[in-house]
Amino acid sequence: MKFRLKAFGLHILVSALVLTLILGALFLGWYRWPGWYLADVSHVIAVVIGVDLVLGPLVTFLIANSKKSRQVLARDIAMIATVQLMALGYGTTALWQGRPLYYAFSENLLQMVQAYDIDAQELDLAREQHAKLVPHWYSLPRWIWAPLPDDAKERRKIVSSALSGAADVIEMPRYFKPWEDGLPMLRAHLKNVDNVAYFSRAQKKKLKERMEASGIATDARNCMPLTGRGHPLLAVIDPDSLKVAALFKAS
Repeated sequence: MKFRLKAFGLHILVSALVLTLILGALFLGWYRWPGWYLADVSHVIAVVIGVDLVLGPLVTFLIANSKKSRQVLARDIAMIATVQLMALGYGTTALWQGRPLYYAFSENLLQMVQAYDIDAQELDLAREQHAKLVPHWYSLPRWIWAPLPDDAKERRKIVSSALSGAADVIEMPRYFKPWEDGLPMLRAHLKNVDNVAYFSRAQKKKLKERMEASGIATDARNCMPLTGRGHPLLAVIDPDSLKVAALFKAS
């Protein structure tokens, strides 16, 4: 039993260290609040932790036996480690491909844009046009403005594409502009919490309670929804500086 506990402890220590390094880098770099919440990656994290931090060490505990030869024990642990690495590879790839790249203001709401939202063709077009806000592999999340183009024909094309479920302007970095450039338009689309879409009446009640607890006026035009793959957030915009003052969950 002592041998098994020692093997279990060493395995869980190594697994925890590797997970902390990889997941820590991803979360500190790309998934900082509100990225992890809007991306809704809990299922991916659950799979990785379940295999690498629970199942792997547990199987090691069950198969570890001081009577086994070193060769047999090393083979068994190598098989366990292979399964763990596959799970870790799946989780790391999924998180990397879905990493948040932008928080975009477009038309009348804020939307999170993830890496897999932007296809290779759009990236090539952005680079050919020397777009200032084209993403690179090392790009961290940025707040940007994604307006529809001035050209009427191109605007209609993008709107039609978005309505059919295809690419929208928030997936086209060639049209991205600095956040500051869109602030006058953003101010015009701010609403009070009661008139913001995406939330039920019960959720708005809870949001107002949280705003009041933070000393934020609930009857002012200072709100806009922030959406992603998961549940939306309520973004409160400071009416003077037009900076994001707070983000509230409705649940």
